[in-house]
Amino acid sequence: MQAFLKGTSISTKPPLTKERGVAATAGSSGENKKAKPVPWVEKYRPKCVDEVAFQEEVVAVLKKSLEGADLPNLLFYGPPGTGKTSTILAAARELFGPELFRLRVLELNASDERGIQVVREKVKNFAQLTVSGSRSDGKPCPPFKIVILDEADSMTSAAQAALRRTMEKESKTTRFCLICNYVSRIIEPLTSRCSKFRFKPLSDKIQQQRLLDIAERENVKISDEGIAYLVKVSEGDLRKAITFLQSATRLTGGKEITEKVITDIAGDLIDEGHAATQLVSQLHDAVVENNLPDKQKSIITEKLAEADKCLADGADEHLQLISLCATVMQQLSQNC
Repeated sequence: MQAFLKGTSISTKPPLTKERGVAATAGSSGENKKAKPVPWVEKYRPKCVDEVAFQEEVVAVLKKSLEGADLPNLLFYGPPGTGKTSTILAAARELFGPELFRLRVLELNASDERGIQVVREKVKNFAQLTVSGSRSDGKPCPPFKIVILDEADSMTSAAQAALRRTMEKESKTTRFCLICNYVSRIIEPLTSRCSKFRFKPLSDKIQQQRLLDIAERENVKISDEGIAYLVKVSEGDLRKAITFLQSATRLTGGKEITEKVITDIAGDLIDEGHAATQLVSQLHDAVVENNLPDKQKSIITEKLAEADKCLADGADEHLQLISLCATVMQQLSQNC
């Protein structure tokens, strides 16, 4: 009993020979190893700078750095799903190679604590580390590290001010890449120290090409109307489009994906688990295309903008939708 509790077992069988033991171990490890399911967003993330779509300016700058030119501090801003994080990660992998990538790159995103204490300790300590050595493949290795701060616009002003001093002191050994959706939330002393690049929403053609390529690799059947509607509801956000495509594939179970399937997945009701921001966006399109008087349109769109800002700041979705619907009904009732 004691031997069992300690994790050992008592057996009366003769011990295995070396050959039998090796064979058994190899067989069991082969059976237990199964391919882990990977989200398609990660599976088809660009592995090199050349695979980044529709962002010619930043790709040109990063290619110069890959050819030996110095890399400046970077500030990537623009809508979600346009390739900001994927671009800097792809460039870092090409700069440092797979072996040095984990040692030379520090990535902090919204799930990490990034107050002033983290900037003073974690970021500062990483930036002060000296870099040396060369790549095993013989390619030149740049003499600096990269700190990636994703969603930097959610950092406090005090943390951003502390980061400014760190950027100044460690400029010889560290490059910083700030990533955000709203550049106006980054303090001016930081923006002035970075080369700024705006990531544009992906064009419909680029999205269609990438989605069709993924569908072909995954053996997914999707109608022309389905792919067109998928591009429409994603609004330039390729990450959202790929996620919808994978969800639709699981929902249909191998059958053809139609426009109705995409509509069911990209719906708008909160009670069914959908985001209020999607409703605000689609309602905006409906109001603009409607034949309402200009004054009523302006009042409704102003309320839509206010609700969108509140939702981005973390306001309650139900309350914002109730307030929005009240304004819309008030304006529509004037036509009765």
